Amino acid sequence: MKSNSKTQDLFVCHAELCKVFSHPKRLELINILRDQEMSVGELAKKLKISIGNLSQHLTMMKGRKVVLVRKVGNVVYYRLSNPKMLKAFDLIREILYEQIRSANRLIGAGTSKATGGIK
Repeated sequence: MKSNSKTQDLFVCHAELCKVFSHPKRLELINILRDQEMSVGELAKKLKISIGNLSQHLTMMKGRKVVLVRKVGNVVYYRLSNPKMLKAFDLIREILYEQIRSANRLIGAGTSKATGGIK
């Protein structure tokens, strides 16, 4: 039973981590932090959102251990906690690109057939 309990705990943790990836701004944050750490002010400017809104996203990400914090004086910097997350992030984006390309081919093929090849 302990093994099953640990497996269930892992599924719960997995689901909680996936919640971080369920908001477009948090996904954008992950992408921005891909190669460098940035201050809250820099991130807010890049994302074009208020510092208050950004703070809510970063708090959630920090709670799920997606980002790490470094404070220098009164400036707070964020960076990704584990670069392996980028592999998952990139793999999901590859799948989405493939789905979009496939859907576009289907739409294009349907349009050509429906109009007798006239576009």
